[in-house]
Amino acid sequence: MASPDDLKFQEFEEAEDLLSSNPGASTLSISSSNPAAAAAPSGEVRLDLSDDEENQQESSELLGGEKKTGGFWTFEYYQSFFNVDTVQVLDRIKGSVMPLPGRNFIKHHIRSNPDLYGPFWICVTLVFSLAISGNLSTFLSEMGNPEYHYRPQFHRVSIAAVTVFLYAWLVPLGVWGFLTWRQSVERQINGYTFLETVCVYGYSLFIYIPTSVLWTIPFNWLQWLLIVVAMVISGSVLVITFWPAVRDDTKLTAFATVAVIVALHALLAVGCKLYFFHTAEDTRSPHPGQHITPASNHTTALKT
Repeated sequence: MASPDDLKFQEFEEAEDLLSSNPGASTLSISSSNPAAAAAPSGEVRLDLSDDEENQQESSELLGGEKKTGGFWTFEYYQSFFNVDTVQVLDRIKGSVMPLPGRNFIKHHIRSNPDLYGPFWICVTLVFSLAISGNLSTFLSEMGNPEYHYRPQFHRVSIAAVTVFLYAWLVPLGVWGFLTWRQSVERQINGYTFLETVCVYGYSLFIYIPTSVLWTIPFNWLQWLLIVVAMVISGSVLVITFWPAVRDDTKLTAFATVAVIVALHALLAVGCKLYFFHTAEDTRSPHPGQHITPASNHTTALKT
């Protein structure tokens, strides 16, 4: 049976005895990149672990999720804004149509990886949905009117594109700038970035896509009811998201900021409804230069 002395590392003891007997002996530092390192005059054994430290630093950066992108003139810089998959986009759309109290949309859905892919295609889809559904709504409202001749109104695509994209970019820019101006230096560290603000606004517009399709139903009361439902859903996403960023401010400033955000969102929905969609009551009005007499209930031309 082996004794405890047999389990000792004798070679280390021998090296220690040699170093103690000859303090001025030269030693070599162990390094993977430079095996012939300079001798240490003090007699201490030095290990060069520069390569290992670099590898550890690179691995820590990968584990930390840091992304190295080039300048804004490179393709890789913009590629990072579209680095999402279908599951993430669908989860964010689901969160935008089912807001829950206390569940911040930015912190729970997009803070780990804000994107522009979902907001871009949501805005594009909303543009064509407004233009196509608006033309169809006008056609259905005038159906049966012999004096009406249907003509596709392609200019509505341009008007819808300008309206939607200006709202999806300028309003988030204004909100982000105002919040950055009002917040202190400590709060700006944990505040919302411009990309996150654009992202939450883009996803909040998704509810207007199915709503614009349902606006083709030629019932005025139903259209306004759909507007109220859409504004409540999308407005709740914005209020739940931006209220934590302004609640530490004065009460007047906090409530005024949230009121402006909701008012601008409601103005977009009401403006789109009034311009792109018409009911039979809106379109079948007397022509200029004519009036309807209540007694005879027929139209007569005015004499000039």
